[in-house]
Amino acid sequence: MANKPVEIVQACCAAGAYKGNLSQSNWMLRAFMAGLYIAVGGALATVCSTGLKDIAPGLGQLIAGAVFPVGLIAIVLTGMELFTGDCMLMPVACMNRKLSWSRMLWAWVFVYIGNFLGSIFWAYLMSVGPFVVGGPGGELTAFGKNAVAIAQAKVLPYMAAGAGGFWSAFMKGIACNLLVNVAILLALSSKNMIGKFFGIWFPIMAFVASGFEHSVANMYFIPTGIFLGASVTWDQFLVWNLAPVTLGNIVGGMVFIGWVYQYCFKGEFPKES
Repeated sequence: MANKPVEIVQACCAAGAYKGNLSQSNWMLRAFMAGLYIAVGGALATVCSTGLKDIAPGLGQLIAGAVFPVGLIAIVLTGMELFTGDCMLMPVACMNRKLSWSRMLWAWVFVYIGNFLGSIFWAYLMSVGPFVVGGPGGELTAFGKNAVAIAQAKVLPYMAAGAGGFWSAFMKGIACNLLVNVAILLALSSKNMIGKFFGIWFPIMAFVASGFEHSVANMYFIPTGIFLGASVTWDQFLVWNLAPVTLGNIVGGMVFIGWVYQYCFKGEFPKES
């Protein structure tokens, strides 16, 4: 059984209002766990795609995409807080006057910080664990070298291209969060666990395999590389990846999914008595 499209948008509104009215400590703790779960998917994608870049790059992207969705599946099914999802859910609640815009912005700040802390924690864990031999300061494993390469590929080409690189990262951020929030819509469309699983899995696989940019995932990928000695500074990470990707994620979630679906189905909402 599946919910009708208008019921999905109503569910988005209800979820956005619920999430927007959580306490600050709840935002932070749920967001920390969500950042950690996205990082788990990122680490798994790094390991599973190692060695395929030069042999079969398309297959490597497909495998990375196939395993990465574990993070969003865990987040959605266990009720954690992910910034990119909140870029769609909370604005829909605001558009329906179930949440104030100021409260939404306040929630975004806490969730964003919590996601960053959770991602950084897992990045550090991987950088002193599976990605090195024997512990901190040890020789990089093949997986560690791949992590360094991924971090550099997510910053240096954009920086070299200047304004064009910033625009490219921004556009990839739009495409990414459009697909992430399609995954959330599909999860809300289903009334059973299997339906939610596959509803999330396919769009997330599509964004990863296509090479789009997810701000919270990059809070894991790039710091991991930095911890392992990548030729990327924290300033470069923030300016040439995280800033444009975050802006793109906001537009992709709030405008391309949130506003579009609100506009399309608002007229079908039951009249409030």
